[in-house]
Amino acid sequence: MNMLWASSLYLLILIPLAVVAYIWILRRRRRFVVRYSSLSLVREAAAHQSQWRRHAPFILFLLALTSLILALTRPTAEIVVPSNRATIILALDISRSMCSTDISPNRLIAAQEAATEFVQSRNEDAQIGIVAFAGFAELVQPPTKDRELLVNAIANLFPARRTAIGSAILRSIDAIAEIDSRIPPTQLNSDLQPLPDGEFAPHIIVLLTDGSNNAGPTPFNAANEAVARGIRVYTIGFGTVNNTSPMNCGDSFSESDQFGGPGFGLGFGGGGGGGFRRELDEVTLKQVADMTGGTYYAATSADELQNVFRNLPTYLVVTRETTEISAFFNALGLLLILVAIFLSLRWNPVL
Repeated sequence: MNMLWASSLYLLILIPLAVVAYIWILRRRRRFVVRYSSLSLVREAAAHQSQWRRHAPFILFLLALTSLILALTRPTAEIVVPSNRATIILALDISRSMCSTDISPNRLIAAQEAATEFVQSRNEDAQIGIVAFAGFAELVQPPTKDRELLVNAIANLFPARRTAIGSAILRSIDAIAEIDSRIPPTQLNSDLQPLPDGEFAPHIIVLLTDGSNNAGPTPFNAANEAVARGIRVYTIGFGTVNNTSPMNCGDSFSESDQFGGPGFGLGFGGGGGGGFRRELDEVTLKQVADMTGGTYYAATSADELQNVFRNLPTYLVVTRETTEISAFFNALGLLLILVAIFLSLRWNPVL
């Protein structure tokens, strides 16, 4: 707990002064006590009032005074609260294998449709960014609340070669760092210490891929960077098992590994054809999710993918907020004063 006006703590000197004054008053009263002719009357009166009842109201008054003084210091505390205003980075695989038609019309279009629905269904306070990755990763839309910008960014994705899962995680972390000064940018092999167990940043990464890492840093090195910052990575493995369906990228495939604009095609009639594709590396995706505190999801159809996006636990994101808690001490002080007055009137009635 921190205090904005810590100098107000000097007022605590009133506590021992009040104790001294209370003791002085008690002794002064003894000097002028009425002398009873019969000591038996004094003993009988004292028997009805214990020392605890006699001094309890004053003790409660001291506690109330202490609480009110602490309220004057304007104490603040960091509290962990659930947040639906997290920054969410969608890292979408746009490698050539996403042109596979095992999921109609192809994996990329199905992923775009699911991501678009996800963006449009999120709470309006949630910031979402889009990272696209193939042989490298690029932030195609910085985190924003503007749903139209996000939908356009998703619609304009085009396939390219290779799959850099590690690069996608690192670029996603850097995108978060650009809008949250508490999150340091990535630096592989850095000495950044992980957050305590169970603590997370109010940001998550949702990574969708249909392949395995074959370019850039390893996913595990990138996951360690996310762990050090408390950023959870939810991974989605997309596509059917042992797929033999042809690929159809239309005229959008680019031999130059660019993410936008029509390319040269594949030369297989409208960009279709088979070709070599690596199988989904579910083991790595599960380990990345486990390392960072996220979850791995498998989707083998467009409907399953949409369900995955709908059920992502973004509502579990928590954030630390610094808040002033002087109202708590004021309320406690007032309560103690009222209790002290009540007990004093009940145990030591005036009449």
